[in-house]
Amino acid sequence: MNPSTPPVAFLAPGHTSKADPSDVRRNNRALIFGLLFPATELSRAQIGRRTGLSRVAVSDVVGSMLDEGLIREGGLAHNPGKGKRGTLLGIDTQRLHIVSIDLSQSRFIQGAVTDLLGTILYRSELALGAEDTVTIDDIEQLAAQLMDHTDHVIGIGVAAPGVVVNGTVRRSTALGWHDVDLRTPLEQRFAVPVSVDNDSTSGMLAERFFGQGGPNLMFVWFRRGIGTSVLINDVPVVGENHAGGEIGHISIDPEGPPCPCGKRGCLERLISTPVLEARMRDHPESRQTILEQAGVHLANALAMPVGMLDITDICVYGPPDIVNSDFINAAQRYLDQTTASSFHAQTRIRRCEIGNDIAIRGESTAVLRDYLAR
Repeated sequence: MNPSTPPVAFLAPGHTSKADPSDVRRNNRALIFGLLFPATELSRAQIGRRTGLSRVAVSDVVGSMLDEGLIREGGLAHNPGKGKRGTLLGIDTQRLHIVSIDLSQSRFIQGAVTDLLGTILYRSELALGAEDTVTIDDIEQLAAQLMDHTDHVIGIGVAAPGVVVNGTVRRSTALGWHDVDLRTPLEQRFAVPVSVDNDSTSGMLAERFFGQGGPNLMFVWFRRGIGTSVLINDVPVVGENHAGGEIGHISIDPEGPPCPCGKRGCLERLISTPVLEARMRDHPESRQTILEQAGVHLANALAMPVGMLDITDICVYGPPDIVNSDFINAAQRYLDQTTASSFHAQTRIRRCEIGNDIAIRGESTAVLRDYLAR
């Protein structure tokens, strides 16, 4: 996480601080955890000064978090004076585990057991059939393999392409799904809470906590499909129907190729990874031109929301042979031409440097977010 920015509040979208006394402890726990996550160590006194919580409140909440396995005690805080040095507190990576599953790849699904920092402790994958379809049975089989290799699991997370609402994938063109409830069958089988998130949201969480993302970020995701996720002042913008960021089915070319969604010339039909790979395979001599055109198409789709939201940081994740310098530079040039003004700071488009485990690491953070919000 960018060290110059304040910590992200560990509350799931839709959860807000409340005056109800029954919620005070939960919110204080999330506040303290957010100060320490992912790699900060503070004493109880430092936590009190940063949060404004009383000494008694800090001691009470910290004690329960230590017992729970969320945090651990470490060394002693630096104290330039003569007073007693406080014990430093940090995230505990030993006692609690998360199972995280990624459905965003083609030809296989993958998953891992992680600690609370998203560090992968054990991984597995499941090859898909010739039709490249994913079923709930596939997900349960992979989850069972992962659950057999760990204990003290606080939850299972699934990162899926498409519109996700309350554990149900409402619509996923990439998976061919409509109204598929993932949460209920997984919770019934494994008896732990299940979080289901859009894959680009998972990627955005990984970039925010483990990459260079700040509190205002547009994250663009290239895998089976194309999606974006947006943070404004560290609040995810999900939209009324949880479809915020679904740019893959914005029509860029009304005369373009037909899309399974019913429109023509959707961004996903023009520049998704499978489309670009096929085009470059058929025309290897035009590889640079194809990627530059793809970058322009992406920038064209992003120009309006960038101008409306005053976003200055766009992070693009995708295969390195596609999201390369030709792609990024072409997108940057077009965006500069269409959004630059005296009152709008230049928006930088950059490539995400987190590796192939990005969805797994981000979804483990989503599970942790939901766990702390309960």
